[in-house]
Amino acid sequence: MKLCRPLFLMLWVGLAIASARATTVIPPTFDQLVSDAELIFQGAVTASHSFWIGGGAERHIVTDVTFGIEDSIKGAPGKSYTIRVLGGTVGGETIEVSDAPTFKVGDRDILFVEHNGTQFVPLVGIMHGRFHVQTDSEGRETVTNESGASVAHLEKLGIDEAGAVTGPALSTADFKSAIRQRLSN
Repeated sequence: MKLCRPLFLMLWVGLAIASARATTVIPPTFDQLVSDAELIFQGAVTASHSFWIGGGAERHIVTDVTFGIEDSIKGAPGKSYTIRVLGGTVGGETIEVSDAPTFKVGDRDILFVEHNGTQFVPLVGIMHGRFHVQTDSEGRETVTNESGASVAHLEKLGIDEAGAVTGPALSTADFKSAIRQRLSN
């Protein structure tokens, strides 16, 4: 019986790693981003704190990322809002989740949040629920996706990802206006 327990644990960990590597996130459409999100806001990361939670085999690192809210678009996040994501670094130990967004103080983003506190990355479509607010060479605020490509066509999100980033960059104001328009329909 003592031999079976470690073998079972090794098998379980192996299957978990294999399934995690095989996980594919289907990019959501713009409509899905807006409708599935419980909260949508533009904010700047003001703090990030990683720590251990759980015990025994359930022990893992999480990171609380706090945003100063610049613009509340859907829901009521308050003046600041904290999301909890799986992974981070504590001391010399790091847990990384493949394709999960990482945040640093000063980042400015528009987030589509769902199931905060119960989902390992509480964003609609994991990395697809985060859009960076960037300033272009002309001083205009634009929106980029997680890989840094400028978003040009919202109607192509989740359908034609290459087409969604082909063309002139969408301004942050136009992006938020499109969200508000969708919410009013």
